[in-house]
Amino acid sequence: MDLAVESYELTRSFPASEAYGLNSQIKRAATSVPANIAEGYGRHSTGAYVQHLKIAQGSLKELETHLLLSVRLSLVPESRLKNAMMLAEEIGKMLWSLIRSLQDERNGRTSDEKP
Repeated sequence: MDLAVESYELTRSFPASEAYGLNSQIKRAATSVPANIAEGYGRHSTGAYVQHLKIAQGSLKELETHLLLSVRLSLVPESRLKNAMMLAEEIGKMLWSLIRSLQDERNGRTSDEKP
């Protein structure tokens, strides 16, 4: 949720001409991350949860790409992305760890065993 809020704040300074372009894409990807995590969790099925976590991970990578593109297009200074990119990296690591943990649990492996 913090990354979504940060993403919205980053796009506030975008020109009106980007309202339906990169601005919209950033907001969509940013809200998709927590929404997919919540939806997957609400399915009460490990398989569905893992699938939604993977979708969230894809949206996270999409968001990172859009943010980097916004720097290349001079819509936002690179220094302004530091917090968002750090949050994205942290969230990506957490998603990957959770996915692995759930898959291992589903396959009957302990965290000490190698796949």
